[in-house]
Amino acid sequence: MNAPIKAIITGTTGMVGEGVMHQCLQNDDVTEVLIINRKASGYSHPKLKEIVHTNFFDLSAIEGQLAGYNACYFCLGISSVGISKEDYYKTTYNLTLSFAQTLVKQNPDMVFCYISGAGTDSKEKGTGWAAVKGKTENEIIKLFKNGFAFRPGFIKPIKGLTKTHSFYRYINWIYPIGRALYPAGFTTLQELAAAMMQVTINGYNKKIVEGKDIIALAKGV
Repeated sequence: MNAPIKAIITGTTGMVGEGVMHQCLQNDDVTEVLIINRKASGYSHPKLKEIVHTNFFDLSAIEGQLAGYNACYFCLGISSVGISKEDYYKTTYNLTLSFAQTLVKQNPDMVFCYISGAGTDSKEKGTGWAAVKGKTENEIIKLFKNGFAFRPGFIKPIKGLTKTHSFYRYINWIYPIGRALYPAGFTTLQELAAAMMQVTINGYNKKIVEGKDIIALAKGV
């Protein structure tokens, strides 16, 4: 793709989405960023536009504002810990697919990068989080001809951003050890964002983008 990146980013009220947005705003290949949140984020930047919309299951009121973008970095997600299987499925699968189906009508050629996670089960066996993520990945890849599922493991946050999970203050020391021993399972948030932008510009020969792929893509390989 030779055109500049015009990206829709979800989940910017969380650590991954905020970091991806931050990196996109710093990158000259990205000319426009649209974020969609349930409440105003307070972010401001010349490249940035925000839509406040409370119901992600029904985008009909804002559908017309979603046309003209060539990338979506879908970083919205929740943990399976402490919630019912039904609620996890509703948010992880139903919400994601509802959002994606609206976008593909407006932008059928867009690159859709879905943030999944290491350990996701593409065979959709069982009812646990790995199977639900796998089902979501599979549907995204079928829905978009340029659909990709990214599977990072441990993600090192970007210093200075505000949405970093508090527990990272206590476990960040693990990162250099993990990266040295098992690099595919440990990536930085900068690498994740760079890999998605690289896929948007140059494509990739794999639809499932594992940790080692993220690192390679971030280097421009």
